[in-house]
Amino acid sequence: MGERQSTALVPLRKLLPAKRGSAAATIDLVEEETYIADREQVRRFLPDILGKVLARIWIDSEFHALFSRDPEGTLAQNGVHLPETMSIEFQKPQSDRPRIVVYEQPENSKFKMRVFYLQLIMMAGR
Repeated sequence: MGERQSTALVPLRKLLPAKRGSAAATIDLVEEETYIADREQVRRFLPDILGKVLARIWIDSEFHALFSRDPEGTLAQNGVHLPETMSIEFQKPQSDRPRIVVYEQPENSKFKMRVFYLQLIMMAGR
């Protein structure tokens, strides 16, 4: 018999464990080193990457602890490099609905502006 073709809208490369807190769980944030250069690229690419971060935080307690302490450093260790004018704040790290906020602080400015945020929201339906 031939192989069955997937009918999934978004095919998965590998199955992820459904167990929360599993140390073996990994979700690659990017396939190769990614250098984001400006606000336009931040708005275009970072929401998808940070969505993967939220997913990984949910299932990988070690990654959660690292990201809680140093969001930008954890992204850099995982191949995502931001412009110096951008910063990330991880809010509600102990909540079931953590939030990641991306800020931009232009050079020679004391003020930072929120670019966007992502928050884990769980919904059930039937």
